[in-house]
Amino acid sequence: MKIGKQTIKLKNTPKILETSSAVGPKESNGPLGIYFDIKCSDVFYGEKSFEKAESKFMKSAIDNLLYKLNLTNEKIDYIFAGDLLNQCIASGYCIRDLQIPFFGLYGACSTFVEALMLSSLFVNSGYGTKVLASASSHFCSAERQFRLPLEHGNQKPPTAQCTVTGSGVALLVPHDIEKKVPVVTYVTPGKIIDMGIKDMSNMGAAMAPAAFDTIITHLKDTERKPEYYDAIITGDLGKEGTDILIELCKNYSVDISTVHRDCGKEIFDLNERDINSGGSGCACIAAVFSSYFYQELKEKRLNRILLVATGALMSPISIGQGESIPSVAHAIAIENEV
Repeated sequence: MKIGKQTIKLKNTPKILETSSAVGPKESNGPLGIYFDIKCSDVFYGEKSFEKAESKFMKSAIDNLLYKLNLTNEKIDYIFAGDLLNQCIASGYCIRDLQIPFFGLYGACSTFVEALMLSSLFVNSGYGTKVLASASSHFCSAERQFRLPLEHGNQKPPTAQCTVTGSGVALLVPHDIEKKVPVVTYVTPGKIIDMGIKDMSNMGAAMAPAAFDTIITHLKDTERKPEYYDAIITGDLGKEGTDILIELCKNYSVDISTVHRDCGKEIFDLNERDINSGGSGCACIAAVFSSYFYQELKEKRLNRILLVATGALMSPISIGQGESIPSVAHAIAIENEV
């Protein structure tokens, strides 16, 4: 049921039955390293290219989730998945081997929450009983596509972010499954917001206004206050984008500073060399939610979260043509049942 301006209340509150994550070496050695399921010490993951490695990270995360639940591929109805590469090749080449009906998504770094939303809506409506949501990214494949070749060794500005190498996946099932796990209560799809930012090394500034718009819309639509949530979690705004988001909210007389957390700030040690403003990429929120935050919900250290993923909808072509960077943010409310 649609409520307010653009939020959907899920009557049947699908459950997130299980999650899984796979990450690369830098993520494995970061502050959240102990929470990830699969930790690889090789950015190539035994493959011949970064792109093939990215597909393998997603495949490993999915295989591990199925193993946890003793499920086979044939038991999955649909999968919603995406990545940052042209034509979503990381997802496509992964899922061709799984033979699961596939919806390919591109929402840039917002892709994982977009996948969660659509999976939730499918289950809520009865179109599927086991639906996967996944996303991946890889530092080296993203750098090769969007910025300068790694071999160039260029120095990055403080506002730049480090693309997360890895993948996260979640399984959505109907509410009547007899297991106490977090449920999805609301989804708020975002609008495209473009404030004219053209600096591809400052994704935080480009994406923060989209996060602000979606968060404010969600709070208005649901008539909730920020403090209703134990945490309002953004995907990869980093230090720069976080400061902008909090200031935008305060200017609107909404203070989220006490409950806001950002996956891009938590996945890496911000004092580490070349991390700069923090983490980014589809796998940032996918891996952090599918490991750390899902565990926090299951252990009831958190009971109500608003998960907000932001994406900068640029391409090398648009940047080369001098275009600004349009951004989008999607929000999903995940709660433990009382």
